[in-house]
Amino acid sequence: MDGMGGMGGMGGMDHHILSALRARGGGDPRVAGVARALSRVGEHGALWLTVGLAGAAMDGPRRDAWLRGTALTAGAHLASMGVKRVVRRPRPAHVAPLVRTAGRHSFPSSHATSAATAAVAFGTLGAHFVPPLAAAMCLSRLVVGVHYPSDVLAGAALGALTARLGARWMRAVSDNRPTSSNSSTSSNGSTSSNRPSSTNRPSSTNRPSISKRPTGNQECA
Repeated sequence: MDGMGGMGGMGGMDHHILSALRARGGGDPRVAGVARALSRVGEHGALWLTVGLAGAAMDGPRRDAWLRGTALTAGAHLASMGVKRVVRRPRPAHVAPLVRTAGRHSFPSSHATSAATAAVAFGTLGAHFVPPLAAAMCLSRLVVGVHYPSDVLAGAALGALTARLGARWMRAVSDNRPTSSNSSTSSNGSTSSNRPSSTNRPSSTNRPSISKRPTGNQECA
């Protein structure tokens, strides 16, 4: 598959939406500056990998779940790059980009893929700031003019699907970890069972008796 030029009406809608967002958002210096910053920190999924590793460092009881979510994010990003090499859709040429890009191909958006994966994976771990930040990341790729809307939608779908498929793998970490109550009960039970019971201790009746010494009359006899 070489490009996606034969999309007909969908391609025309892609061009129209991108042109509108690029003109309105890119025309505001503040919006353009935020969009540039988000695009830069999201390159190669760097922002989301940092969030995942920070979560693993600060959330000890769920460290493995954070690391697995980080691995899912990195894996989804790599998958999106593989799809780009197959589809080979050129980046938009009808608008001037506000940032440089790492590659020439557009479909799907790797920024959107890693952002959506992180939003689902880390959101389930309580990082509620990630989903809105991920949405802003996806929108920023349109504002800077380097992706069509269909690129972003496809990337977000790929990322969300990856996170959903890996959700059971993430939960398996906490499900397989013994709870503190079970571990304490087990340790207490083994300790108490290994202690000798008081009934097994030798009683005073079983101790050898001390023979009585002969009295003085017996010695004389």
